[in-house]
Amino acid sequence: MNILLTGGAGYIGSHTAVVLSEAGHEVVVLDNFCNSKKSVLTSLQQILGKELICIDGDIRNTPLVIKILKDHQINAVIHFAGLKAVGESVQMPIEYYANNAQGTISLLEAMKSTGVKALVFSSSATVYGDPQYLPIDENHPTSATNPYGRSKLHIEEMLKDVAISDAEWKIICLRYFNPVGAHDSGLIREDPQGIPNNLMPFILKVIAGDLPVLNVYGKDYPTIDGTGVRDYIHVMDLAEGHLAALLFLSNRYGWHVINLGTGVGHSVLEMIHASEEGSGKKINFQFAPRRPGDIASCYADVKKANQDLAWVATRTLQEMCLYRPVKK
Repeated sequence: MNILLTGGAGYIGSHTAVVLSEAGHEVVVLDNFCNSKKSVLTSLQQILGKELICIDGDIRNTPLVIKILKDHQINAVIHFAGLKAVGESVQMPIEYYANNAQGTISLLEAMKSTGVKALVFSSSATVYGDPQYLPIDENHPTSATNPYGRSKLHIEEMLKDVAISDAEWKIICLRYFNPVGAHDSGLIREDPQGIPNNLMPFILKVIAGDLPVLNVYGKDYPTIDGTGVRDYIHVMDLAEGHLAALLFLSNRYGWHVINLGTGVGHSVLEMIHASEEGSGKKINFQFAPRRPGDIASCYADVKKANQDLAWVATRTLQEMCLYRPVKK
């Protein structure tokens, strides 16, 4: 298949590009590099032994997307492009709705215009809000609590409406839990612009000496050690989930939603200790007050992914936290 990856130079997109290419698919990347780096393309070429087609552009440029879909005879789209920091979304809601919701509308207009009606959407467990029960299955009520989460939920609802309106559409929304880890080569990883928002890239910067100390927000949650618990999933397991989702859509129409996680929660302190083992270095951390909106625990029920996608996360906590120095 010929597959367009919007935001394909980002953390999850780049790892998915590797998995898809190694499975024999032709990948085209569209990215505006607002939160990714062009050096990733060189790293992908080193890993794959070939150069990927990459277009520097914005999904809100509908004529450009139409041209890409036509020129490269695209069969399916995996839609990663979007802003993704919860805290930033509270400060910049207009930018988040413009990039995420408006960007998706532009993509859907281009896909409809060209007859490309197979879509895998990068959604998030953020759409569940504060969990009413654990583990979280796909029937859990949705209740996003910030503009980032609401943008994802709005997009899911738009995609469901599109699938209802036209029986030819094949759409699956993958609700990610907490992606971590890196490709075995060490050439690609989570490498955000500026100060990281997520735990693992922050830990890696402390290990590398780029930041002096890790703040652990909250030590009095009702969890195993008082720190927040999340369902961390290795990014390569997540990437393989996208390949499984494409296979799932090959003979199914309509709108579908599936969690991608491990089904197991780990605390912040467990992640720190595993990272110390994986790096052989002591991680300097300090406790800080809870952040508004943070929750105690969140982890997935993954039975639907196991059954419908014939997919299961296989990589261990130790593999997730293995330290690989940045290769230039």
